[in-house]
Amino acid sequence: MAKILIIEDEAAIRRVLKNILSEENSEYQVEEAQDGEEGFAKIKQEDFDLVLCDIKMPKMDGEELLTQVKAIKPEIPFVMISGHGDLQTAVNTMKLGAFDYISKPPDLNRLLNTVRNALDKKQLVVENKILKKKISKKYEMIGSSAKIEHIKQLIEKVAPTEARVLITGPNGTGKELVAHQLHEKSERASFPLIEVNCAAIPSELIESELFGHVKGAFTSAVKDRAGKFEAAHNGTIFLDEIGDMSLPAQAKVLRALQENLIQRVGADKDIPVNVRVIAATNKDLKKEIAEGRFREDLYHRLAVILIQVPSLNERREDIPELIHHFAQKIAEEQGNASKSFEEKAIQLLQQYDWTGNIRELRNVVERLIILGANPISEEDVVLFASKN
Repeated sequence: MAKILIIEDEAAIRRVLKNILSEENSEYQVEEAQDGEEGFAKIKQEDFDLVLCDIKMPKMDGEELLTQVKAIKPEIPFVMISGHGDLQTAVNTMKLGAFDYISKPPDLNRLLNTVRNALDKKQLVVENKILKKKISKKYEMIGSSAKIEHIKQLIEKVAPTEARVLITGPNGTGKELVAHQLHEKSERASFPLIEVNCAAIPSELIESELFGHVKGAFTSAVKDRAGKFEAAHNGTIFLDEIGDMSLPAQAKVLRALQENLIQRVGADKDIPVNVRVIAATNKDLKKEIAEGRFREDLYHRLAVILIQVPSLNERREDIPELIHHFAQKIAEEQGNASKSFEEKAIQLLQQYDWTGNIRELRNVVERLIILGANPISEEDVVLFASKN
């Protein structure tokens, strides 16, 4: 049910607008306010899906009200209505964030279409926020150890900038979580984050995957195809396991970073791209450089900011928190009640040598939840979490 507020100092106009909306949709819940101050008080106390607002009103005019509401509840669409307006007034209200401007007396069809469109937009905004929360929760960084807190602080400082970031650390430590946090907290968050696992793509296909190709560039190129860099335009590209990228592809990535230009495989036309590059690797790139497998100039282009993600063995104090997090998440995925862990079971898990890091810990927690009792005991850990 959509909740609509009409703010208008003339009672007769309020009544007409309310009747029009009620006849259009019986499920609209319509409230009224006789001036800007009363309207502002209602908006602060309640959640509205749409506001129809007069511009010339006593106590607080529509433009002032719009400015104040956008500061506290920017998601509410405002449709401004005025009998004293001109083109400049319309432009001013749109600049302040109004969804639309309608002159009095309003055209009935235009008014109803505007109301429907504004409500649709509000619904999309709400759905987008829910989706973003789900995504943020999926890539949440769990832990409060000094090393994890340091990484979180780095992310807060670096994310709003355009600086390139190189994330290093062993497999299974959560390097992709850092990349997602950097993107979500950046100015590019409304644009795509495109992920490329360089280790999973054959070396002969990596250039086509990154930069696209034109028809006929190679045997299976039956049509033109855009690459990941084009897909990430205005957003972020995450080059995971970049240490596994071939030297020819490295050269092309270097050019993209230097000139913000790419070429599709088989083409000679430059395509401008605007992307932020975040890279990750589990390899020692300085060793790779010394052995001729990685370009030193590319390394220096990528490693403007270095973030080292610690192994799980280096942050054992986070294991209890991670166990509880995984236990709850696994229970939700399986539709079961979450199992608890006895203190001695947790202490035993803290002593393990976690060569597979967080990925391995999650697998062990899932195994214990499936096979263990409730609460999960030290004996369960010995029986079901053994590495032997």
